[in-house]
Amino acid sequence: MAKIISIANQKGGVGKTTTTINLSALLAAAEKKTLLVDIDPQANSSSGLSVTNHSPSVYEVLVGTKNIKEVIINTFMPFLDMLPSNINLVGAEIEMVDIENRETLLKSALNQISSDYDYILIDCPPSLGLLTLNALTAADSVLIPVQCEYFALEGLGQLLNTINIVKKHFNKDLAIEGVLLTMFDTRLRLSHQVAEEVRKYFGEKVFNTVINRNVRISEAPSYGKPIILYDAISSGAQNYMALASELLEKNSELSKN
Repeated sequence: MAKIISIANQKGGVGKTTTTINLSALLAAAEKKTLLVDIDPQANSSSGLSVTNHSPSVYEVLVGTKNIKEVIINTFMPFLDMLPSNINLVGAEIEMVDIENRETLLKSALNQISSDYDYILIDCPPSLGLLTLNALTAADSVLIPVQCEYFALEGLGQLLNTINIVKKHFNKDLAIEGVLLTMFDTRLRLSHQVAEEVRKYFGEKVFNTVINRNVRISEAPSYGKPIILYDAISSGAQNYMALASELLEKNSELSKN
């Protein structure tokens, strides 16, 4: 069965989609069968892997008009598949309100294909609505990107509260996979202060790997490529390689225990 990880933070611009794309690509590069699930109506994870306006999408899966197996597509990378998003997802939360067991729609769909993968990564929208609730209910764990800038911790309390609600009502085993420091600028005192504050609050939950601010990471999505294929020797690529290694090592240790 796949390890299912939701990448979530209701604050936008924290590197959530960038992390989903690049971590998925690097897990696939390590020959781990990986599925990227894009449930953000902005569909940036989809376009970041050269999948644009694809139909059918995760929308049809959630509202029950398509089986997930009909919608998953292969990407240009071996070992990496995608359940794409498109603009139709914008109205999905309203439509889902009247569906029975609306919080578990994604979980039910992923249960059908979980045994086909080693990892399933879910890119959540920058909100705490029904789509994110579905992602958290379906997940084994949550990876929380936090940018090393002003107001970095703003809204994190709300996210943690949502995680606790999900644990209480829908998914008692939901864990925090880790907190990832992103957009770290070694030259700025502020970055170091934010990193220190996050580590003080989350302790061992913070990944050792830090994603430095890097222009090549920002450029890669416009070419529809993960950083490993856009510029493998950039510091951004090296950071995400380190993150993938840390994640794989952590989960390897957990499976032994």
